[in-house]
Amino acid sequence: MKNIRNFSIIAHVDHGKSTLADRFLELTGALSSREMRAQSLDTMDLERERGITIKAQTARLNYKSRSGEDYVLDLIDTPGHVDFSYEVSRSLAACDGAVLVIDASQGVEAQTLANTYLAVQNDLVLVPVINKVDLPQAVPEEALDQMEHIIGLKREDAILVSAKTGLNVEAVLEAVIERIPPPKGDPDGPLKALLFDSWYDAYRGVVVLIRVFDGEIREGDTIEFMGMQAVYDVEELGYLTPKPVKAARLAAGEVGYLIAGIKKLSDARIGDTITRKYRPTAEALPGFKEAKPMVFCGMFPAGDSRIDDLRDALEKLRLNDASFYYEPENSPALGMGFRCGFLGLLHREIIQERLEREFGLSLITTAPSVSYRVIDKTGEAHEVRNPSQIPLLHDIRAIEEPVIEAIILTPDKYLGAILGLLENRRGTQKKMEYVSPKRVLLNYVLPLNEVVFDFYNQLKSLSQGYASMDYELAGYREAALVKLDILINGEEVDALSLVVHEDKAYTIGRALVEKMRKAIPRQQYEVALQAAIGKRVIARETIKAFRKDVLAKLYGGDYTRKMKVLEKQKAGKKRMRTIGRVDIPQEAFLAILEIK
Repeated sequence: MKNIRNFSIIAHVDHGKSTLADRFLELTGALSSREMRAQSLDTMDLERERGITIKAQTARLNYKSRSGEDYVLDLIDTPGHVDFSYEVSRSLAACDGAVLVIDASQGVEAQTLANTYLAVQNDLVLVPVINKVDLPQAVPEEALDQMEHIIGLKREDAILVSAKTGLNVEAVLEAVIERIPPPKGDPDGPLKALLFDSWYDAYRGVVVLIRVFDGEIREGDTIEFMGMQAVYDVEELGYLTPKPVKAARLAAGEVGYLIAGIKKLSDARIGDTITRKYRPTAEALPGFKEAKPMVFCGMFPAGDSRIDDLRDALEKLRLNDASFYYEPENSPALGMGFRCGFLGLLHREIIQERLEREFGLSLITTAPSVSYRVIDKTGEAHEVRNPSQIPLLHDIRAIEEPVIEAIILTPDKYLGAILGLLENRRGTQKKMEYVSPKRVLLNYVLPLNEVVFDFYNQLKSLSQGYASMDYELAGYREAALVKLDILINGEEVDALSLVVHEDKAYTIGRALVEKMRKAIPRQQYEVALQAAIGKRVIARETIKAFRKDVLAKLYGGDYTRKMKVLEKQKAGKKRMRTIGRVDIPQEAFLAILEIK
């Protein structure tokens, strides 16, 4: 165990985490030059295009140090976005230390700070690295100053590297060996292992990534997942280099994979503790919880896509992502579809993009919403995931909404505009401090409902891309919320229902019907668009009908001839309106996202 080091790399998006992992693989000979490619541990095309890690990966690196001793370095590559913070926390719980990467040209960002807090909570030793020092715009001295003032790490502990060129990368591996402690644990005790990631393999069932803390695990052992109380027999063990290599056993301190013929991903939840069925450990590892979806939207097939194709695609995606949730939904306006739940906005984007790319589907997605707690007159609380399910006003005592605690780092020249945005989104300030002469750290409590609507885009736009944000959920709080319905020709379109603060209801309703008037094509009959709270209409727009000039052929004679033809046309339009169906294009749903 003394020659094992378990560590991960943590960084803000695009600070060079995957490139540094590539250099580690190259330097230790884990992959040959023929097998190497950029972002080797990012296996999905989507990860490589966006420059973010979506799925955690591991790689066992065999490294001979400068002292001539052989070490086993287990690199656990964590996801790089706030939506996956629970997965990141479990990956960090499997480590004893972390390499903290900071971009020399951008300095400390919000996610750098959030990931540092997570690492400190897990008692990890941090090895700070200032990356991209080869760039012409790099200012490593400023990055070191920020690291000292904001994070509190000593500047002399930092290593200046260029992951792209390989400068000083070996020094990082040496620092990992010197500074990060070897794993602790009882090799002869009952088996206690942490499940920190899992995915579905079409041929072998669920593949589980584990870190063994106590005891050992061998092929043929009967194991139990303590949180889910599921029992299986181990069929195969091994470790990733990053290619799979079989092993007869995994001992205390080691990281590897396990295959046990598990058919359901729901049995192998991230954060669960694995032990032996007949010699169990006394208590499970702390920190296990169910990944709970926080952002919801409806997905409906469009164009040539059919509901059966969408159902099959969602089932296949669910095999690889236990945190993704869906249930059937029937909308009078859009037909059959599914109500889907996601960890956050990026998770939603990824799922939608994978459905369109990998399965060739055309989709209409409704505006994202969050889950609310509705307390009825009897005092009973109900969780509501769809705004259309919120009961009538007179049946509600209160509505509670989820809130987040956000960290925002921004250059001070954009401070006024960002404070205005936060004020407009019902934010409550907890802290504001200058972390350097020109950089401000803001700590705000915000309703999650306000963040899902175009918040990131506006934050980036107001700060010319320089502000960064990270957040964590901070429970629920009561708010003066109302359900805003959109009616088309007097019929409620449930997929367009919104929950909004009552002070903003009129403004949002007015803006929404105006946008939709431009987005919905004209029909042969007049279409009324209305925004209403309960029975009270608060805004209206009218889409004028196409109208044939029926008087063109009439000339001379009594005016009653004209009136007769016009009345006949009017009756026809009225009949059309009663049987006509307005097709709502995707642009009408996107209009909700675009309202400022």
